[in-house]
Amino acid sequence: MKTQKKLGSALAALCVAAVTVAQPAYNYSKLQKEQLGRGVVAIRENPSDVVVSWRYLSSDPINTSFNVYRNGEKIAEVPHSTGTFYRDTYLGNEKAVYTVKPVINGVETGKLNGNYTLPANAPSGYINIPLDRPAEGVTPSGQKYTYSPNDASIGDVDGDGEYEIILKWDPSNAHDNAHDGYTGNVYFDCYRLTGEKLWRIDLGHNVRAGAHYTQFMVFDLDGDGKAEVVMKTSDGTKDGKGKIIGDAKADYREPGSTDGNSLGNTPRHQGRILTGNEYLTVFNGLTGEAMKTIDYVPARGKLTDWGDNRANRSDRFLACVAYLDGVHPSVVMCRGYYTRTVLAAFDWDGKNLKQHWVFDSNNPGCGDYAGQGNHNLRVGDVDGDGCDEIIYGSCAIDHDGKGLYSTRMGHGDAMHLTQFAPGLKGLQVWDCHENKKDGSTFRNAATGEVLFQVKSSIDVGRCMAADVDPRNPGVEMWSSDSKGVRNIKGEVIRPDLKSFSVNMAVWWDGDLLRELLDKNRITKYDWEDDVCRPLMIFDGTDSNNGTKSNPCLQGDIIGDWREEVLLRTEDNSALRLYVSRIPTEYRFHTFLEDPVYRISIATQNVAYNQPTQPGFYFGPDLKEGIFRGYEFKNK
Repeated sequence: MKTQKKLGSALAALCVAAVTVAQPAYNYSKLQKEQLGRGVVAIRENPSDVVVSWRYLSSDPINTSFNVYRNGEKIAEVPHSTGTFYRDTYLGNEKAVYTVKPVINGVETGKLNGNYTLPANAPSGYINIPLDRPAEGVTPSGQKYTYSPNDASIGDVDGDGEYEIILKWDPSNAHDNAHDGYTGNVYFDCYRLTGEKLWRIDLGHNVRAGAHYTQFMVFDLDGDGKAEVVMKTSDGTKDGKGKIIGDAKADYREPGSTDGNSLGNTPRHQGRILTGNEYLTVFNGLTGEAMKTIDYVPARGKLTDWGDNRANRSDRFLACVAYLDGVHPSVVMCRGYYTRTVLAAFDWDGKNLKQHWVFDSNNPGCGDYAGQGNHNLRVGDVDGDGCDEIIYGSCAIDHDGKGLYSTRMGHGDAMHLTQFAPGLKGLQVWDCHENKKDGSTFRNAATGEVLFQVKSSIDVGRCMAADVDPRNPGVEMWSSDSKGVRNIKGEVIRPDLKSFSVNMAVWWDGDLLRELLDKNRITKYDWEDDVCRPLMIFDGTDSNNGTKSNPCLQGDIIGDWREEVLLRTEDNSALRLYVSRIPTEYRFHTFLEDPVYRISIATQNVAYNQPTQPGFYFGPDLKEGIFRGYEFKNK
């Protein structure tokens, strides 16, 4: 018996890492990060006014002011005591070039100037990005399908310090893993904000279309200043140069059978991909060229090892980027979360993909990590060692590929990772669970300790965390069965959830509170009248992913510290990047320089899209001192 206990302890030690609790402790002097430009943007507010905003960077001294130029003529001096925001009176309809130059002690530095060209007859409120919509198609069974823009990500593909958009096109017959049926090919495009298309990748017919199959990571992995695109591919994938990966003739789709179980003339077991080669490919972000392709890890192996024989459990994929060594970003490809769970980390040096580690819940001592994953994941340095951990639903994986902890509360859809209040040590997680038992939990991100719990007898699939009420300390939390909005102590501060969306959030109007984003509208909680009021409606646009009602992307892409919303038009012909035109007195170093926030943008497209969250508290509890380059005055 003693020998068995010793053996069990030894096996568990192989899987479990030591745990501490501390604030994220990235060494920014060593951290390989993007070389961000000024991010200048000019948006028409009305026929007579143009709003200009730009990034305030950590390399800018706190006393940096800015000069604003239009077509080479200086039109404003924006002091360091206000936001990086200026409203220009401009009646012309022709294009105008806006330039922003940093100024220190009255002298333009000449460093990190930024330009933006306002197009002639620019629309009000947004940047219009015309798209090259793929042609409609027909499946082998004769079903017609069309295309619409779906999830998007950002990356600086040409090294100029500004972002391009990488867009996934989904066919109208995209399927969840639980359903049979053919799907159309999945396409990826890269666009500049001007609408210029740089390339198109066709994943081919051996990669199924749907929320769970293709998780694409866009990030500068090798430190050359230009972003790569990494995703799962297969035989027949065509890169941005027109080159085919693998065997162009291979077709792994089930043809279907017309046995007695078929309905009418519809063949049974048709369209799923249960066999065949799976690859992991690194694409050049500027050209779309496939630079390296290897066998996909984690491999499919036997379907039944994942929980069924129809690929509903094996073909559940997640992915992320993480600073596993505290210096270089690695890409982590993941498979499974309902049963077996495998994560594989890779480093890209510009020529080769090197496997960093593999975590497998089937390994000895790791059984508690099976079945714990969510339909998304979060990344951050939760234990204060300067290296990223991966919050994989109800469990966490340490930077070295060992298990950090498992709460064993199982699968859920959504979760949020941030510092929920200034006084809380480290980072916390607000999570929900589908096991009809554990409901919603607020836990310490480093240890898994549950700080409070709202149990439920139903499937709790959705949850949200956002600081919307200044009367309570820290970030508020709610879920589809949290019995109301709760504060960081777990106390109900508002029992009615009818007007509170459980979807996305956005920093939009320039105060320190967050707004709620659902479908094509932003609402703001009015705590005095106890109601969520419409703040912005994006007319002429549509959301994605069915009931999830997500934008293509939400996050700080250009302009000041606030966030933009990227939506498709109702006719699927263009994207619209909406920018806040509301003035703000605040200026903060762009959240893009925070690894937790930046990676939350990179992982937003993964499975069920989740909003951005930073690795620090942000909200009205910030009242004095210097925070991200802004000095709060005692009020």
